[in-house]
Amino acid sequence: MEKTVCLTRTGRENKAFRDLSHSIRAMEGEGNERKFIISFSSELPYDRWWGSEILDHSEGCVDLTRLNEIGCVLFNHHRDNVIGKINHAWIEDGRGEAEIEFDTDAESEKIFQKVSSGTLKGVSVGYVVDSWEEIMANKTSADGRFKGPASVAKKWTPFEVSIVSVPADPTVGVGREEGSTGRSFTDYERQLIVNKNLIGGN
Repeated sequence: MEKTVCLTRTGRENKAFRDLSHSIRAMEGEGNERKFIISFSSELPYDRWWGSEILDHSEGCVDLTRLNEIGCVLFNHHRDNVIGKINHAWIEDGRGEAEIEFDTDAESEKIFQKVSSGTLKGVSVGYVVDSWEEIMANKTSADGRFKGPASVAKKWTPFEVSIVSVPADPTVGVGREEGSTGRSFTDYERQLIVNKNLIGGN
């Protein structure tokens, strides 16, 4: 089951984060001892405070260039705590998938052992959305795949994946952190207009 959390701001960049639980699978075979296949994103809607958010995984929506060229695995989204690399990232059946490989330094080894033993099971992806499609209530997206009201991320870029110690609340599937929503002021203004239209305001 997908667990999603926190839309926050890191530094000056607006970034969002989503978590998945039980999404780590060890690879088998000689030479793969430190490699895992992870699921880091899906199209499951998530209710943000402004409404439902969906990450579109259709062809052309997700830019995996950064993950495939310089992708790192972090611990708890800390940029100074790199514990591995992303060997390959791809989209499969509406989900973001990646093969990761843990480093061998002391800090990475500690996290690797906790993942191997099943103590750490959470995966989180950090991403930036460049283009949204706003879907009104009782309407569908332009491609007919999603129902409104919802905000669909049509162009978005994952920039890192993390092993996380505290994924989303397992009892309700939702967790949040304090911080910015990752949307611009223009987005806020647009959402206010959408809200007024939904409730028949002036």
